[in-house]
Amino acid sequence: MLIREATSEDWPAIWPFFHTIVSAGETLTYPLDLGKEDAEGWWFVPAPSRVVVAVDEAGTVLGTAKMNRNHMGNGSHIASATYMVDPAHSGRGVGRALCQYSVDWARAEGYRAMQFNAVVETNTHAVKLYRSIGFDVIGTLPEGFNHPTEGYVGIHIMHKTL
Repeated sequence: MLIREATSEDWPAIWPFFHTIVSAGETLTYPLDLGKEDAEGWWFVPAPSRVVVAVDEAGTVLGTAKMNRNHMGNGSHIASATYMVDPAHSGRGVGRALCQYSVDWARAEGYRAMQFNAVVETNTHAVKLYRSIGFDVIGTLPEGFNHPTEGYVGIHIMHKTL
């Protein structure tokens, strides 16, 4: 697997799984009806943020990550990231590779920590993955997420010192 800078030419490969994940409404706080053009603008953020894709030997996009500062001004020393893995390629280490890549990126860019603002507590695979990479749950907003089948569930704030 190779992780490389994403380009606009990758969007047609990202959009189908982006749309599937977002419209399912189970893991992200994005609008469920986010259209293709608006979604591309939400995902492809300008520098100094970074968007990457994980691809296999054939160049197939397996997943993507968006890395950015968590806040502006005096909070701009904390990084954040969002990940999406094509469900057809889940369970193969793509999410782990993207997460580790983003941690390494943040460290190399001089960030002091990483914070995830809204990890849905029922997204147990992500919570377990982030914990295994060294993130801690530092707080949970009770009923902060309206899950389509579980109802109102908490969203974790997760943190890792770099």
